Amino acid sequence: MKPSSQRAIKAQQTRQLLLDTALELFGKKGFDNVTIDEIVEKCDVSKGAFYRHFNSKYDVFAVKFKDIDNFYESFYEKIHPAYTVKQKIILAYQEQMTYLRDELGVDFVRTVYMSSLSRTMDEKHYLVDPERRIYKLIESYLDEGLEKGEFVSSWEKDQLLLNLTRCMRATVFDWIIFQNKLDIVEEITILVTMIFEGIGKRETN
Repeated sequence: MKPSSQRAIKAQQTRQLLLDTALELFGKKGFDNVTIDEIVEKCDVSKGAFYRHFNSKYDVFAVKFKDIDNFYESFYEKIHPAYTVKQKIILAYQEQMTYLRDELGVDFVRTVYMSSLSRTMDEKHYLVDPERRIYKLIESYLDEGLEKGEFVSSWEKDQLLLNLTRCMRATVFDWIIFQNKLDIVEEITILVTMIFEGIGKRETN
């Protein structure tokens, strides 16, 4: 193996070690109670090694959330084109909640929300960034639904997207509070279905 390849493998291993260790510490102690010095000490690497891979502690979350966005991309590619737009949106949120529950876990998600709520957030924050894949995915489905006439024209796309997004965030927040007492997949299905039923009733009025 070439030295350059060995260095690349070592760098990737170090990056993964830093990521896993930081997330473990965040979950145990809380984001604000963990320092970069503590992360690198536990990994037995230099602080310079940390900054070669991450610009800050927040970058650790950003990297993890990129994994989620990759998951959304794979979901989009496998969705059956014969589904109605409403079915696609419900399935997208069901898959999202399943991923949060089974792959990330409530402890990690709680840490993300707590660290975010303790700071001023702008629209570029990863939780609300309109360019994130999940928001663009739902937006594309809404465009399709409006074009096909599945949604009434009196409902603007931006308002629909906002209401759906609020349902999603509310579901995650309640899950953080109630944990195993709340089935997030079932809950998001109920809330999104209620919105679609409300649209249908408004259409007939």
